[in-house]
Amino acid sequence: MQVKLKHIGILLSLAGMLAGCGEDKAAPTANEMNAEAGTPVTVTSISTGPLTESIELNATSAFQLKTFIKANATGYLQSVNAQLGRFINRGQEVFVIKTKEAEALGNTINVLDSSFRFTGIIHIKSPGTGYVTTLNYRDGDYVTDGEQLAIISDKNSFCFLLDLPYELKPFLSGNKNVLLKLPDGTQLNGYVASQMPTVDPVSQTQSIVIKVNNSQQIPEGLIAKVILVKKSKPNALSLPKDAVLTDETQSEFWVMKLIDSVTAVKVPIKKGLENSSSVEVLSPQFSMADKILLTGNYGLGDTAKVTIQQ
Repeated sequence: MQVKLKHIGILLSLAGMLAGCGEDKAAPTANEMNAEAGTPVTVTSISTGPLTESIELNATSAFQLKTFIKANATGYLQSVNAQLGRFINRGQEVFVIKTKEAEALGNTINVLDSSFRFTGIIHIKSPGTGYVTTLNYRDGDYVTDGEQLAIISDKNSFCFLLDLPYELKPFLSGNKNVLLKLPDGTQLNGYVASQMPTVDPVSQTQSIVIKVNNSQQIPEGLIAKVILVKKSKPNALSLPKDAVLTDETQSEFWVMKLIDSVTAVKVPIKKGLENSSSVEVLSPQFSMADKILLTGNYGLGDTAKVTIQQ
């Protein structure tokens, strides 16, 4: 009886071991599951539409014309009707000077001869329209004849000066109207007004005068981004920029294309126009039904297992 029980125990142990081996073989590991599932990716497709390749350059705001207000006699400033940053119209009184002779004599001459009507007061008016950017004196100061009292930046001479690399000058003919982006996000429409006849000998850049149609006050010295269009096409076949991969030297370009629901292959391409978001594909000719990897494509081999995610 004891021998039979011993045999039965051995058989039960063997059965448990076989069942355990069967369970281990049936349950795949986490690595095996990931290998079978493939790399998680998202896909995109070719699109058709207008595509523009452009370049951004810096332009600095400036007043090309500055009007200098000078004293036309030696004397004392009785009043200063100007403040830094204040807008002054042409013909507006800015300074009042009392000559040193009048200050010294006072009303002596008028007392001697009332018909003479000597005051020694000189009114200085603004010769231009703009903003007061320099103010050198205040009430009561002594000034001499011809001395500079203030500087007015002419409003009508306001512009942006674009330092254009000379090798990019061929693109200027197609950019008579340009878009300017200010640091605060404001966008202004401008046009090329003129070109300076000189080139900087060190940087080999030429100053381009860009006028803007804008009524708000823009400070001098502000740096804006100017967008120059290099090339454009009305109907270009393009892919999102993230879908296009390249080597370290950026001499070869390719995409990862799905050939079935779980396999992606490497397809070399020839690219054309390019901007911040899209790349034109010149060859090969993809159809609208082709699926191209958008994310998860970096580092994949020539043939890779993938899992499409929505």
